[in-house]
This record gives sequence, structure tokens and C-alpha cells, in this order.
Amino acid sequence: MKKILVIFASSRSDGNTSKAMNAVIAGRNLEVINLLEKNISPYDYEGRNRDDDFLELAEKMTKSDVIIFATPVYWYTMSAQLKTFFDRFTDLITIRKDLGRALKGKLCYVIATGADTMLPQGFESPISATCAYLDMIYKGSLYCYVRKDGSFGPGALAKAGEFGRELFK
Repeated sequence: MKKILVIFASSRSDGNTSKAMNAVIAGRNLEVINLLEKNISPYDYEGRNRDDDFLELAEKMTKSDVIIFATPVYWYTMSAQLKTFFDRFTDLITIRKDLGRALKGKLCYVIATGADTMLPQGFESPISATCAYLDMIYKGSLYCYVRKDGSFGPGALAKAGEFGRELFK
């Protein structure tokens, strides 16, 4: 059985991204890390932030077969929490190269929600490029459109459930 880790990165723990993520994982017993509950400092060239939670989370990533990043779309890109987390991947090619090398071959997916009917052009570029750089395998994204009234667009949650069923085969 694949070991799956979900990294949840939203400003609202109970918002639309959480609902889409929960539709994907559908009650499966997975580890979900909420970045709001972690202390992840911005990247620091001097490495003075080694004692925050990033390296511990990177170690968890290395022990997983599949990593799912769940984020709302903010201004056409990932959330600030996820961007800070991705910026810290620099630590994995500088101060903890062993962890960076251990990510090779890990499968990565994205769950995203947003107010546009389609995922913004270029949204996946930083994610797919980061995966390629670290020899991870980017498998794509699930995007769920959310209407102005806060409800999901037609079939979005059903699509999330199907995404989960495919993922957990």
C-alpha cells in the first residue's frame, strides 16, 4: 500500500480547499499536515531557521510514496503558506542534500480550488519545475472551481471523488 502524505496550505482550515481535499481522501486514514499549524520560516541564506518545522516535514516527505499539495489559488498562484514551504526546498539542495536526494521518484499531485472556472495558466509551472529539479514525478492536479456564493461548480466534488479513487487504486 502506498504511503500518502497530504500537505495542506490554506489560510482557512475549514474552507473550500479543505472540502475538496476531504472529498479526495474520502475518510482514508492519511497523514494531513496543516501548514497553518507549523512554524515554517521564510528561506534564509544563512540557514538560521534550521530549528523550525520544515526539515521535520521534509523527512516525512522522504518516507512517503505520494505527496499531495492542497492549496487555494491566490492571485493566480499557490497560497503564501505553500510558496514559503516551496522556497525552503532550497534547504534540500544546500544544508540537507540527503533529504533532497531522498525525494527522487516520489509521486506528487496538487489539489487546488479557486474562483476562476479553470486553473490559471502557469499555476502548475513552479510545482512541476520543482518536482523535475528534485527528480520527483509530477502527476498533475485536480482543480475545483468555487462560485462567488461559496458553492462548488458543477461536478467539482464528484470530480474530486474520482480523482481520489484513481489515486488510491
